[in-house]
Amino acid sequence: MPGGEQHPPPSGAFDLLDLGPGRNTAVFRLTLAFMILVLLTFISVEGWRAWRDYNHAYDFARDSVTNLARATAQHAEDAIRQVDILTYTLGERVEGDGLATINTPRIHALMVQQSRLMPQLHGLFIYGADGRWIVTDKDVPPDTPNNADRDYFIYHRDHKDPRVRISNVVKSRSTGELIIPVSRRLNNPDGSFAGVILGTIKLSYFMDYYGDFKIDDRGALVLTMRDGTILVRRPFMDSVVGQSLADSEIFKRYLLTANQGIAEIKAVVDGTYRLYAFRALSSYPLVVQAGLSRESFVGPWRRDLLKSGLVLLVLVAGFIGFAFIVLTQLRGRMAMESEIRLAHQAVRDMALTDSLTQLGNRRRLDMALNSEIGRAKRQRYPLALIMLDIDYFKRFNDRYGHAAGDDCLQKVAQAISGVLKRPADLAVRYGGEEFTVLLPDTDIQGAGRLAADILQAIRGLALEHADHPEQIVTASAGVTARFPALEDTTPAGMIKAADAYLYYAKNNGRNRWYADQHTQASGQAQTTD
Repeated sequence: MPGGEQHPPPSGAFDLLDLGPGRNTAVFRLTLAFMILVLLTFISVEGWRAWRDYNHAYDFARDSVTNLARATAQHAEDAIRQVDILTYTLGERVEGDGLATINTPRIHALMVQQSRLMPQLHGLFIYGADGRWIVTDKDVPPDTPNNADRDYFIYHRDHKDPRVRISNVVKSRSTGELIIPVSRRLNNPDGSFAGVILGTIKLSYFMDYYGDFKIDDRGALVLTMRDGTILVRRPFMDSVVGQSLADSEIFKRYLLTANQGIAEIKAVVDGTYRLYAFRALSSYPLVVQAGLSRESFVGPWRRDLLKSGLVLLVLVAGFIGFAFIVLTQLRGRMAMESEIRLAHQAVRDMALTDSLTQLGNRRRLDMALNSEIGRAKRQRYPLALIMLDIDYFKRFNDRYGHAAGDDCLQKVAQAISGVLKRPADLAVRYGGEEFTVLLPDTDIQGAGRLAADILQAIRGLALEHADHPEQIVTASAGVTARFPALEDTTPAGMIKAADAYLYYAKNNGRNRWYADQHTQASGQAQTTD
């Protein structure tokens, strides 16, 4: 501890035993030891078993959704790839023959043959540059065989992209079915737009496949575009097709950094909490999601836990009955122990609190900083520290006296506390006129803004300081931030860095703050002028 201050360990419950007769002490110790041993055994065994069962249930659910996502992704990729290859092959043949001299009966027969071999196909179509049907696998074309208004046709007409394009779900004009268009651009020999070759995949093909999986009633299987637009979803609802999942956690957060993974989130469509496995297809702009409702694997575990808990309660009740014979002897001692515990807590609070400002003291900072570094490392978030020092405070004391100096310190402490909004933020009086603010889960930009707010709040006190160039009390600050999960971080290192920037602010005019350069991209040495 700073200053080498030593604190004896707090007295425990057993210390009270020495106050009573030897026999009472022996009975109390024996009973307490037995109670603790039995209760810890019961709780430890049941807690370990419950935690093990929960992990098993979670791991099983995780493996299940991962396998579901892998299977549905492979199924979707195979279905699309077959149509991709077919449209490419037909497109090469049609472009080679030329649309003007296309052998319609031969191409029609080929399309019919391929449609019979590929169960996912709803139809194959070739459109001219004007959007009218040239040839299809259908025996009878619709009354108005022109698709020039379709999104895929407009895209291919306006873009020379030779790759296959997967479009949003539309309703077939020939059969009324919901279909997924898979299309390619056809070019004339000079590269100009000649038309579109289109293969359509039945939505029911995916629904039939998804329906074969045994998942819980609130589970979900989803196939979307890479932008989040829903193509297929089980359970199926017409109103859901075409909706966007772009605002879901998977698209906003997880897919930005990985093409596959696991996420436990609340579904955008129906608000159900599910464990999802997601996978982006490697060859096509599609994403599959397989989700099991949290209740499907937590519910059975919870019910088993309840049964075990009831058994445990019975055991504990029997144990309490056995211990009841000594409760009268324990009652008085428990009351005494409670009073001592409260007194110990009060002493502990006093030991960690600055008596003048009612902020934490340096000892509390030492304890909290070490703990917060460990937590930040585990939870992978940044940790920031601000060191503040009142400008020209010695001059203030010399002119106005130590009583006024104490009053100044109290008001500055109140100003600092008034800026902090989060319960986790900690303000301490580090010593003399120096203060420290510890900010968990805060990056350098956020810490800089807070430092500026604190300095502004201190200026806003408008405390007279005749020996200050500004004629009022101001402060200077140094700011540092670390990411313990990615870099070696120690309490001493953070304090040293913040203190260095504090003195940099002091030496460069005071009434300002400077930030840790290596954690702030712009390297702004911020002032508060």
